[in-house]
Amino acid sequence: MLSRTASDLYWMSRYLERAENLARMLDVSYSLSLMPQDGRGDGLHELAMPLLITGTLEDYHERHGQLHAERLLHFFALDAANPASIYSCLGAARASAHAVRGRITADMWENINATWLDIRDIAQQGLSRYGMSRFCEWVKERSHLFRGATYGTIMRNDAFRFIRLGTFIERADNTLRLLDARYEMAGDRAEPVTDGTAHAYYQWSALLRALSSFEAYTEIYRDAPGARQVAELLLLRADVPRSLRACSEEIDQILASLPGINGRPAQRLAAEMDARLRFTAIDEILEEGLHAWLTDFIPLVRQLGDAIYSSYLEAA
Repeated sequence: MLSRTASDLYWMSRYLERAENLARMLDVSYSLSLMPQDGRGDGLHELAMPLLITGTLEDYHERHGQLHAERLLHFFALDAANPASIYSCLGAARASAHAVRGRITADMWENINATWLDIRDIAQQGLSRYGMSRFCEWVKERSHLFRGATYGTIMRNDAFRFIRLGTFIERADNTLRLLDARYEMAGDRAEPVTDGTAHAYYQWSALLRALSSFEAYTEIYRDAPGARQVAELLLLRADVPRSLRACSEEIDQILASLPGINGRPAQRLAAEMDARLRFTAIDEILEEGLHAWLTDFIPLVRQLGDAIYSSYLEAA
């Protein structure tokens, strides 16, 4: 497969996954901002959380000045001038899909093209008319539909592998960043929260719901959510679809299945990352410090993404 084609497929899926992750992030921040803040401000600190996670706080201040709820929501949802907005991500995904129209199925193309046309209509209506929660659910639904169309219609060839690879690289990075941000907000309690720490309870519960892992948590643990259990679930449980371990296993298997010897550096990094997670216990992570461990692992995912680019996607 030509590196240009592989790159477009890879980034098409990364941008779609990023749009969904942004919707999840924005939905949880918006929901928490509407709750009583218990002396923690007026909810703007919650709405500003996506700015901190995505590193766009400075860009927002340059364009909009002080934090403002309506401008924050528009900035992340429908601002065409913000390359990190959901609108921009879906536009970039559609452009990549158009470039590889002959390598994806009709169902995949029709889904992503319809999504782009729909979000343009939503942008004309504005979030105030469409509704923030409704918008976030719509983005997640469109992402689910695209993955279903992909899994159900495309051949299991290299095109399929690069699409899946982009999804899991993006998902792994998002899980790490969301967990780190919520850990900082909820505090460093490793034990389950109690009735006296309702704010932490809602922080952890919101994170689990944002990553579609709340039902998995209640099935595995009896206690109320705390840093220890949530971190173990989202980092080390291979049976939780959005966990770091699950993403790492998928990445390792996909890279191992790609032909040729050019990908050995990326394959080695993926195998090392997977082995590290496979043989790490939650007690070791907490002993090092969850924040320190997460900030150490985030660059590893970025390093793996760079290795994938240089091995497979960079034009010769």
